[in-house]
Order: sequence, then C-alpha cells, then structure tokens
Amino acid sequence: MATVQSLPAQPFKLDAPASNLVAFESFDLPSSNQKILGPPHPTDTVTPLALKPLGDNGAEVDLDNVINTVKSLQGQGGILSQRLARHGTLLFRGLPIHNAEDFSKFAHAFGWTPHEIIGIVVNRPVLAPNVAPANEAPKEVLIYNHNESPQVPHAPEYIFFYAHRVPESGGETPISSSLELFHRAQQEIPEFIDELAEKGILSRVLYKPETQYTGGSTLKQAFGKEIQDGDDEATRRAKIEAQIARYGRGKYTKWEWQDDGGIVLTHKLPAIRTQPGTNLPTLFTGLAAYYKRFLASESDAAARKNVTEQLFGDGTPIPGKYLAHLAKITDEIRVLHKWQRGDVLVYDNIISQHGRQPWQGEQEDRVIMASLFDGVVPGAFIPEEWAQVVPALEG
Repeated sequence: MATVQSLPAQPFKLDAPASNLVAFESFDLPSSNQKILGPPHPTDTVTPLALKPLGDNGAEVDLDNVINTVKSLQGQGGILSQRLARHGTLLFRGLPIHNAEDFSKFAHAFGWTPHEIIGIVVNRPVLAPNVAPANEAPKEVLIYNHNESPQVPHAPEYIFFYAHRVPESGGETPISSSLELFHRAQQEIPEFIDELAEKGILSRVLYKPETQYTGGSTLKQAFGKEIQDGDDEATRRAKIEAQIARYGRGKYTKWEWQDDGGIVLTHKLPAIRTQPGTNLPTLFTGLAAYYKRFLASESDAAARKNVTEQLFGDGTPIPGKYLAHLAKITDEIRVLHKWQRGDVLVYDNIISQHGRQPWQGEQEDRVIMASLFDGVVPGAFIPEEWAQVVPALEG
C-alpha cells in the first residue's frame, strides 16, 4: 500500500536499472500551472509533479523503452504509485504518445486493473483498449473540479488524461487536492463537515432511454451491456436491474422505473473517505461542481441540472452557503493545467480533483482522451455500515 511520508521533495531523478530504459527527471512549471500543496500534505509537496525523460534534447525516446521503464519502476515497490499518493497528480511531458493506441499502452504499463464503468452519465465511446474521450460536452460548458464518479458507488482510483489536440486559448484541466479541501472545510465550515460525516450524501441520478444533453449517456450505455436487440421490455429491465445490483449498495441503493422507460437511481454514499496508507480524510465529492452547474444559465447546463440531485443522506437539502464555500476554497487551492500536445496527466482520484475549462475556437480544437483504472478502495471516515464502499461484483 502506498505511503507518502518518506518521499523526498523535488527535484529528483527516477533512474532505470537497465541501459535501454529511460530515466525521468522532475522539472518546474509556471506558478499558474503548479503549486505547493497546503496541509495536510507533507511540506514542499507540489502538484502536479512534472516528469520528463532525462536529458531530453528534442529527440524522441522509444515508446517501448518508456513502457518498460514504467513497468520497472512499478516493480520496485510501486515507485510511481508512491509518487502519485503523495502529489495527487503526475504530469508526463515529452513522451512519444501520438494516438489512442500509444496512450493505452502507456496507461496499462502501470499495472493497474482497468476500470469497468457502470452507471456512466456521459458518453464515452471506446477508442482503444480502456481509452475513451474524456468528455464531449460543448466547449462553452464549465466542468468544475470534482472526483471522478462521486455520484455512484463504483469509482476508479486512477485517471489518465492524454492531450491529443489542444486549443490556443482555454480548455485547461484543473487540479486540486481533496485532502486540502477537506482540511480547509473542516476549519472554515466545521458544522457542515460534521453534518456531512453524520448523514452522507443522497445521490439521485435520472437515466433515460435517450440522451438528455450533449455528451450525456443513455440508460442502455449506463447499464445495458448485456441487452440484446431482440430482448423484450421485461428482459431489458431485468438485465438493467442485474447490473445495478452488481454495484449497488444493498438497502442503501433504490431505483424507480419511470413511465417513459427511464429510471431514477438513488444511492446513499459517504462524501468523506480516507486515503489508503495514511487514513487522511478526503472530501470525495462533486458538490462544488454540482453548485456551479446550478449557477450556469446555458441551456445545456440547464438540462444537466435535471439529471443528478445531491442531498444530505436523510433527504434534506444541502444549504447553498456550504456549497458556495466549497467552491470558494476550490478556487483558492486549484491550478489550471495548460496543456501541451502529448501531455499525460495521471490523477489519484481519491485525493485529487479534476475538471475542464471552456475554450475558444471550435469544438474539435480540444481532444483529450481518458483511461480509468481501479486500485485500493478508499476507507470509510466513520464506522457506520452505510459509509462502507466495496468494489463492484464480478459480472
């Protein structure tokens, strides 16, 4: 299990034991793109930790050598996993990654288990093994900082993003610490954290047979992987309910079929988790993004408002002042990653939040691909039964 206390601060070099492998060195980014994390992170911890091939003089390194280097470093006690557990996000720059296939090979080299997406709320067509578009929402839509899949029980631990095409203006990917967010919120709005810990979150998601907004998923995409074209309605519903049961939470998961063939799925979930290896509390949530979505006036954002509802676990509304305060803290602790073509960002989804800024130009000016992987399920902040979350059942 990864630890964070014993790792030295940067600068540093990751040496490969064989001559044909690649050594990575850390490098500094502009202050607008990199920051020193606040408590409870160890002193002088930066995010993202930026890495590039040592001695990079513009000549392209060999992708197979890069892949073998990653495998070697992970084979030495999970060196890259340890770095990620400390910094929350890693940036790899200067690698020979040019397409979805290259990206897939690099991501799989870390040795983690590909994440099976169940209950997806956005459309992610497969581009290569375990690779899909990051998000295809219109370029005007702000996707504010959040942990991946906080509204469902089955969330990935590791997220890779690869910049295949980048816009001239905008389109940055935010980075912020869920550990720092919890620490600040506990100091500044302790009554909210206490209530959140006691009650958890009631997450209601509406799935419909048709796409509800641009880039959104259908009910079949979310839960219909076993559905065949000739299935009747009763069979389709049974197969969807079987998928829900695979990642549901027993009595803490409920669903209700709608007259139009859609379904409302409700989970009671913990918004406060703990990082494996440190037991530090992390605010694993999309509540600030949920709040920002309700402030938006665009018609597409308005459609998104009807898809997900976030309440306290007892069904009472969460006061807007607390959501606004989470957004205020997030604005103060986040950085915006300005992409260069070929960049790869790796997030520890338990402790690091991401998002997407709007951009100028055309929709196709920004092409970011994503690859999701499972790791260790984060721990529960409180001992109550409802606060325990386990991986999805084998299907």
